[in-house]
Amino acid sequence: MTVRRLAVTLGDPGGIGPEIVLEAFSGRFCLPEAQYIIFGSSFILEETGRARGTRLDLKPWDGPNSPGTSGFFLRDIKTGIKSVQRGSSSAENGEASFLFFREAVEAARRGDVQGLITAPISKKSWNLAGAKWRGHTEYLAQFYPQAIMAFWSEKVKVALLSHHLPLREALDHITKERLLDYFLLMHRLLERSHPGQFEFLVAGLNPHAGEDGLLGSEEITEIIPAIQEAQRQGVRISGPYPPDTVFLQALRKSGQFVLSLFHDQGLIAFKLQAFDTGVNVTLGMPFVRTSPDHGTAFDIAGKGVASPQSLVEAIRLAYAFSSVSD
Repeated sequence: MTVRRLAVTLGDPGGIGPEIVLEAFSGRFCLPEAQYIIFGSSFILEETGRARGTRLDLKPWDGPNSPGTSGFFLRDIKTGIKSVQRGSSSAENGEASFLFFREAVEAARRGDVQGLITAPISKKSWNLAGAKWRGHTEYLAQFYPQAIMAFWSEKVKVALLSHHLPLREALDHITKERLLDYFLLMHRLLERSHPGQFEFLVAGLNPHAGEDGLLGSEEITEIIPAIQEAQRQGVRISGPYPPDTVFLQALRKSGQFVLSLFHDQGLIAFKLQAFDTGVNVTLGMPFVRTSPDHGTAFDIAGKGVASPQSLVEAIRLAYAFSSVSD
């Protein structure tokens, strides 16, 4: 049996990324058997390990010619960092985290790895380093423009029509054409990985899902026509439901997947329910990408209190999806 290869990036060195990566692979957690390749810096890992009293036995990874055995490997990426400055954004940390991620994406695009797990980055650090992308998903979208940001937990699952956009810009994306593409792509992806398992619940845009046009017209002109066309094409989908109750409906019955129309509409409810165990997953690419459902947590970086649980769940989900090619 071929051992699956999963890339793991360290994230922002000034945040909790390096320490939760070390903790996740410490042996305390039951992880699937795979070849885990950390894309990061040996210097950062060694300094973090000394501070936490944790050490990983990492073998060097030199691409697909490396041994095809399970275990932990390191793709050592040189940075200009001479000491790790934790607790705040910086250009140096932004450059390092971007290099880790970029090289891991290149490996995934070549097919050298089947999945990618990304520790949290700081968008401000990326900006200070001169990176022109707002985050992981936006970088991936240049290669895979149909990529969808979704969030996964045992109790609730949600996908987003638009990602990191100002609200005024996000509203411009709510058109029948874009919605129908979104619905059909989600249907194809989930049928491939979880056939017949999910029904989609579409959140409305306006209060009370527009109240039959009294509180906004988008439901009538854009959202309902897209839902009806998706239904005609065989998608198990319904709505639009009032956005203040659609998540309650999803929680009451298994197999419900909420389709949200903009970032905070979906993420506020999701994080209230699954902040510690939820996983950010990017769908619609030839490889899966997952990430913890939290940020860099600069305020607790280096204090030894950061929980690796969301990263552990991200690793498990990446493994589960990695056998499903897009």
